[in-house]
Amino acid sequence: DTLPYSIRVLFESSVRNCDGFLVKETDAMNILDWKTNQSHVEVPFCPARVVLQDFTGIPAMVDFAAMREAVRNAGGDPIKVNPACPTDLTVDHSLQIDFSKCAIQNAPNPGGGEPRAARLAPCGSEPGRAPAQIENTPILCPFHLQPVPEPETVLKNQEMEFGRNRERLQFFKWSSKVFKNITIIPPETGMAHQVNLEYLSRVVFEVEDFLYPDSVVGTDSHTTMVNGLGILGWGAGGIETEAVMLGLPVTLPLPQVVGCELTGTVSPLATSIDIVLSITKLLRQAEVAGKFVEFFGSGVSQLSVADRTTIANMCPEYGAILSFFPVDNVTLKHLKHTGLDTAKLEVMEAYLKAVKLFRSDESSSREPEYSQVVQVSLSSIIPYVSGPKRSQDRVAVNNMKSDFQACLNEKCGLKGFQIAAEKQNATVPVQYEGNEYQLSHGCVVIAAVISCTNNCNPSVMLAAGLLAKKAVEAGLVVKPYIRTSLSPGSGMVTHYLSSSGVLPYLSKLGFEVVGYGCSTCVGNTAPLPEAIRNAIKQGDIVACGVLSGTKNFEGRLCDCVRANYLASPPLVVAYAIAGTVRIDLETEPLGTGFNGKSIYLRDIWPTRKELHTVEEECVISSMFKELKEKMEKGNKRWNLLEAPESTLFPWDSKSTYIRCPSFFDKLAKDPEPAQAVAKAHVLLWLGDSVTTDHISPAGSIARSSTAAKYLTSKGLTPREFNSYGARRGNDAVMTRGTFANIKLLNKFIGKPAPKTIHFPSGQTLDVFEAAELYQKEGIPVIILAGKKYGLGSSRDWAAKGPFLLGVKAVLAESFEKVHRSQLIGIGIAPLQFLPGENPSTLGLTGREQFSILFPPELSPRMTLDVKTSTGKVFSVMALFENHMEITLYKNGGSLNFVARRFL
Repeated sequence: DTLPYSIRVLFESSVRNCDGFLVKETDAMNILDWKTNQSHVEVPFCPARVVLQDFTGIPAMVDFAAMREAVRNAGGDPIKVNPACPTDLTVDHSLQIDFSKCAIQNAPNPGGGEPRAARLAPCGSEPGRAPAQIENTPILCPFHLQPVPEPETVLKNQEMEFGRNRERLQFFKWSSKVFKNITIIPPETGMAHQVNLEYLSRVVFEVEDFLYPDSVVGTDSHTTMVNGLGILGWGAGGIETEAVMLGLPVTLPLPQVVGCELTGTVSPLATSIDIVLSITKLLRQAEVAGKFVEFFGSGVSQLSVADRTTIANMCPEYGAILSFFPVDNVTLKHLKHTGLDTAKLEVMEAYLKAVKLFRSDESSSREPEYSQVVQVSLSSIIPYVSGPKRSQDRVAVNNMKSDFQACLNEKCGLKGFQIAAEKQNATVPVQYEGNEYQLSHGCVVIAAVISCTNNCNPSVMLAAGLLAKKAVEAGLVVKPYIRTSLSPGSGMVTHYLSSSGVLPYLSKLGFEVVGYGCSTCVGNTAPLPEAIRNAIKQGDIVACGVLSGTKNFEGRLCDCVRANYLASPPLVVAYAIAGTVRIDLETEPLGTGFNGKSIYLRDIWPTRKELHTVEEECVISSMFKELKEKMEKGNKRWNLLEAPESTLFPWDSKSTYIRCPSFFDKLAKDPEPAQAVAKAHVLLWLGDSVTTDHISPAGSIARSSTAAKYLTSKGLTPREFNSYGARRGNDAVMTRGTFANIKLLNKFIGKPAPKTIHFPSGQTLDVFEAAELYQKEGIPVIILAGKKYGLGSSRDWAAKGPFLLGVKAVLAESFEKVHRSQLIGIGIAPLQFLPGENPSTLGLTGREQFSILFPPELSPRMTLDVKTSTGKVFSVMALFENHMEITLYKNGGSLNFVARRFL
């Protein structure tokens, strides 16, 4: 009765899965005695299911295909290689925005090609004129050169998606045919975390009349969203997730649980995003990294499931493993509205109450005991945005103008841009579509209403639509050079935006639906118009992107857009209208409407009453019914796609998308003893907060990169490069793209560039070229890093890439938890400097050679000695948290460990 609800889920799983080997009786008893054992013992957890998205799903399934082949070659039966845990893979990351604003961009990949000059005239009305009637303007179909009666942005983007990704999609289709226990959700259905929330989530599993709680691990960092529905789930690395797919439990330290008590009521102007960012900042300050967060208090019942999932979705940003909202009456009411069968609801409620997993709203009910309690008054929350470079840097909307000014003044760093005072008010004229515009610091050039934290919450998306409606009716417009887009997470979002009547108004301002999938957030935005890019570079302008997502690392959206802000959907629309972030939205007008009237944000901001009215009328069970029918029916292109049906995948040596990786080249029945790292050179010396964006390939493939050189050697043109995400099934591309981020700051080089020094020759080379040279010379390499190495989204190639570059160990001051486990899962040792020590305090130059001796018997968090070629000796801590991680490391990673079980 006193256990936190999230710990009760762990306990139930341990009892149900206790087999005396992977899960022991002592594990269940340790969880039951959570109050004493928290943070002190390791416990296994067997999730009910696994969720993959295609960026991480493609390498996972390629690994499965390669494992089948390796098992066959080693004398095993390849047919036995199947997911043991139910697995759902959603193809949602292959969408690219080739077409937006109903215009023909004609850019098959974000990294190359100049958009056609021909495009629609800017939509909107001149001041003093009556509102123009919203209608569809005929345009030429780019494929048939015939007029089409209405904008077909979604259909054209889908056609491009299927065309450029045919090999990948055929591989997924093959996987769906030959592997048991896996379901492939085809393209254009929705995003992995959104589909997981709306369609795949069970809350309670019922298998042959046996009931148990739904739970999930996924390769998408947004997997935590389902905790808002009372489903325990979190994001894990692709390597660990593959092990779970094959029946291994997730092993984690029995976590502390931070109780977050919500009280009060929400301010009328504050959205769910404001609540999210407020809680994010507070929990960052509370140091909840590596802990569970669980919500309780009177304020919880005031939040809808949509609000809860929005809040739960951001927990990776403040370092918690997950943020859990136990099932209560609000959850059941939501499930009823989605069309869930009444009989199933009754069984679900009875079961959850029987096993004490149902949270009561009664004041007399006893709250669980928590490791610590953090209190949040919902009444005190005001609107915020986050940026310009990190999601944790929150800025009150009423302070946005002054904060951006401060960023211009600050030295280059986590917030600053170091613009000289005399240049801060400079403007650059630019001719675009027959009109002249002035670009200045703070100008908005990308505005994306995308589905990430927001689309699960109808109120914030409807707020954007209602604001757009009022803006158009008042005569406001968006400048035509601003790259606007609307990318819903599923058809349900489009459904309620359409049925509420606001979609045409969003389209009028340029926010037209471009497709269903991750786009702007992962760098899949078509290039800015050449004239705008040139003007930004000519004037060294700090241009801005505003998006309703969760990731805004510098250079992620576009290499010439330095400042990126996360904002709620209505604020994205508002800043797009204003055209700049250097504006006080309380005192300055957004623009000029009809008859020259100044229009302020307060004039067009929808009231909570308006939002609730529209939400009640539009968010109904029919939407979920329609979505489920779409899921089960699939789409015509997918259904007609042909794919092989052989037990082993027929690898095509000419393919640049799918290639058999080399992870199993040395697979034998017994692993080799752990080898010492002898006389290793430092490949990279990195600073603090190196993110997985810096490490793992993502976004477009730059024409000057080593990956581009490889693809060019295969006969491809830049227009055919596609993105790194689309080519994650090709280890040759991905290895070349590792550490290829233009913002990578290597201390050997002294400026942002994907370069390093090959010390034996003294040459400055691309990181891949240097690593390749080291491997030819038989010299191992290591990485030196500062604090929080591996921050950001969980990505398996952030570990696989360095492994294939020959990296044997990473020596850092601290690691992001998920990335640390990924390194172990691929066979790289995460080594942490002792407290108070780092390369500088130890007097290291990085030019030495390093030798690390691993004893025959490793133990968790043991100290190892490192000796340099200059004679210096220092100690580091090997961050193996448990004996399972040591076993995985000795086996060369989890893939080889699992493969050996079939021999």
